[in-house]
Amino acid sequence: MQTIRIAAVSMNSFLGETERNLTRIGEFCGRAADEKAELVLFPELVVHGHCTPNTWELAEAVPDGPSVRRLAEMAARFRLFLSVGMSEKDRDIVYNTQVLVGPTGYIGKQRKLHLSRDEVQFYKGGKEIRVFDLGKCRVGTVICYDNQFPEIARIMALRGAEVILMPHAARQGRWDDTSESEAQARQHVFRYFQPYAMRARENACFCVMADQAGRGGYVDTYPRDHHNQPHHPGGAFVWSPAGELLLATQTERIKDEMIVCDLDHRLLARARAHPNYTLRTRRPELFGELVKDQVAE
Repeated sequence: MQTIRIAAVSMNSFLGETERNLTRIGEFCGRAADEKAELVLFPELVVHGHCTPNTWELAEAVPDGPSVRRLAEMAARFRLFLSVGMSEKDRDIVYNTQVLVGPTGYIGKQRKLHLSRDEVQFYKGGKEIRVFDLGKCRVGTVICYDNQFPEIARIMALRGAEVILMPHAARQGRWDDTSESEAQARQHVFRYFQPYAMRARENACFCVMADQAGRGGYVDTYPRDHHNQPHHPGGAFVWSPAGELLLATQTERIKDEMIVCDLDHRLLARARAHPNYTLRTRRPELFGELVKDQVAE
């Protein structure tokens, strides 16, 4: 790995307003380029919205759809690698997909593997765990609820990932229009995401997380205060390969924002040179039960 500067964008995604969301993504790309970032992480499903009622109609082909072409143009214009969430349609089946594009075009995609709450009404789970070489580093993507399954990040690390990207559209908390309620929601989500530092520590990888931020709209099938409404307290985080918090967004406001952090290759080298580097000391011959369909009754 070489040191790489990454930006993590926490932004709102308005339900079904693809053009509006892409325009905002482009604005953040400009800001990231101004700050000399090389890789920019955007949230899960940021292009089309989270569980938008007409997701099937909005979903697009990857990589041949118009949104991926637009993202590739942004990547080329600003000389950036971009990781962006969208709804993908493949043979009339829709997936929750994070696409990766770079200055020379489309690189690849990761489909969400495990679907949470009502996501099963809109998406089918993917079947592949992918790692991509960007030159300066190798990256894997673990989408939102998939981070609750430590095996995914572990497999990515075993396949060479040095940076784990964690795009989210996490509906963790409600808030009203008071500053006190807003701050409580942000502080709750800050505490909620801190345990993900273990994904970094247990695999000696950098982990970078970005959540949607704000009310994406209202879904008529739920009460307006229902926990499945697409309302996301937001936030972005960067953890070191030792599990230390390197940088995070503020904890008072729910708003669009971006953090920029250098992922120093020396931190990765130090963690992987440690005598207790888990990928070297693990004993996979003991873990056979992990691949059995064994659910407690």
